[in-house]
Amino acid sequence: MSIGELLSIEPQELQFPFELRKQISCSLNLSNKTDNYVAFKVKTTNPKKYCVKPNTGVVLPRSTCNITVTMQAQKEAPPDMQCKDKFLLQSVVASPGATTKDITPEMFNKESGHHVEECKLRVVYVAPPRPPSPVREGSEEGSSPRASISDNGSLNAADLSSVSTTHVERHKPQDNSSEVKSLVSKLTEEKNSAIQQNNKLQQELELLRREAKRNQSGIPFMYVLLVGLIGIILGYLLKRT
Repeated sequence: MSIGELLSIEPQELQFPFELRKQISCSLNLSNKTDNYVAFKVKTTNPKKYCVKPNTGVVLPRSTCNITVTMQAQKEAPPDMQCKDKFLLQSVVASPGATTKDITPEMFNKESGHHVEECKLRVVYVAPPRPPSPVREGSEEGSSPRASISDNGSLNAADLSSVSTTHVERHKPQDNSSEVKSLVSKLTEEKNSAIQQNNKLQQELELLRREAKRNQSGIPFMYVLLVGLIGIILGYLLKRT
């Protein structure tokens, strides 16, 4: 951090994680710890390569301001990843209540007697963030954990727990198949019992039909027998008379 009389600037160098054909940005934080309005202006030795927002502004008393510096996409990497570009941040006391519209180039002219603070910032290229490391072979999906053996030949408790858990999980399909088999067996028994009850009901129905037929055939025989007895009695009475 650069601590001047007017502004504190952080960081002291602009670090860009360099990548080809990609825009890269970094930030500057300006802190005004005075009771004055402070105007600032940012210059660079390579204005076509960088975009600074805002490049001018006013930091209110006891407040901060953030500046974003964007490097345009580069087609070639510099030799040895060294950059000679520089930035210059100038700051000066502004009139109370000043805004960005009130800033003029004359305010940063030292020859006019203005007290101008200057801070030089260099550009540094750093390596881009590394991608996440690949997953280890032992932890790939579908691979079963292996218990590790310590120097004395005994299994570690955590490894033993993982192995036993895997063993139980492998036997779950067998438990499910046994449940299916028992369910099928139960349904088969219920089906056989229903068939037996159906056969029994059919037999009882057949017996009832036979008894009904016998009763129907017995009624005419009794009727004939009764008529015959009456005829005999009438004949006997007629002979006596």
